[in-house]
Amino acid sequence: MKVCPSESIPAEPVAMEGAKQVSMRVLIGEGDGAPNFVMRQFEVAPGGETPHHSHPYEHEVFVLSGEGVVLEGNEERPLRGGDCVYVASGEVHQFRNTGGEAMKFLCLVPRMDKSC
Repeated sequence: MKVCPSESIPAEPVAMEGAKQVSMRVLIGEGDGAPNFVMRQFEVAPGGETPHHSHPYEHEVFVLSGEGVVLEGNEERPLRGGDCVYVASGEVHQFRNTGGEAMKFLCLVPRMDKSC
């Protein structure tokens, strides 16, 4: 079992092409012995955005705080703390911070993912 404050885990800048002012913490992953899933926390600064991209697997997102939008293809859908997002396998998406404070969200993916 692992129990620790998320702030104790170093945040790394997201280096994927198209990412702007985004950092990520791997809260639980392969190094913790998790055989199936990775739990990551993203922080998108005001005006920042994740790349416009897709993955060959689903992922689930829970917005912790802040405001923004998620692009579903080219359609913007508003987001705020407490919202849940399901991104299907192959679905093109992007998260953008449209608010005045950091937008933080959890993202759970299958362990096979090695990118952001």
